[in-house]
Amino acid sequence: MSALPVIETFSSLQGESTHAGRRCFFIRLAQCNLRCNYCDTRYAWEGGELREISDLCAEAAASGMEIVEVTGGEPLIHPETPELIRALLQAGMEVLIETNGSRDISVLPYECRKIVDCKTPGSGMAEFNRWENFDVLSPHDEVKFVVSSPEDFHWSIEVIDRYKLFEKTAHLIFSPVWGRIGFEELAALVTGSCRPVRMQLQMHKLIWGDKKGV
Repeated sequence: MSALPVIETFSSLQGESTHAGRRCFFIRLAQCNLRCNYCDTRYAWEGGELREISDLCAEAAASGMEIVEVTGGEPLIHPETPELIRALLQAGMEVLIETNGSRDISVLPYECRKIVDCKTPGSGMAEFNRWENFDVLSPHDEVKFVVSSPEDFHWSIEVIDRYKLFEKTAHLIFSPVWGRIGFEELAALVTGSCRPVRMQLQMHKLIWGDKKGV
């Protein structure tokens, strides 16, 4: 089997998404093609240790966790990532993958749950959104909007309406950039939106703060 550059693997609680609070084994792949100005995993932009896919699957199975998430960096810059996802699924695991939305998600198996980060203007990376990804969303997939300001929020609502995302998935999630928009401010925007969306906070940061391996 192939190998992938890995920054870290660890067991923790899923801190985000509709799966927040579940026991999860994380595989954080190295390297990213974007440079979001609020990124909290800059240590994953470069480097990584090459790990065989078979070894990663064995470690995930041995962890005893309920789900596996493949994250980064940006997992889909590596052509071997779909092979890793297929191998984890074939081993009987429930698999999530978090992607920055700039790469084609159609290369991934239907069964894995794709968490697609739609880059808002506040990230500095909105020009890299691959809008075609919205055409291949599955009902169990999720779209995440990381919001720095009310302007980001209203931009995101326009995207949801333009692409009719509420017809493709019920999992449309708003997350605040820590230190840029208050929790109460974003909560008020979400409740007043008249859209089938939800708000999340990064549970792992609330529990452990801004640290690696959680």
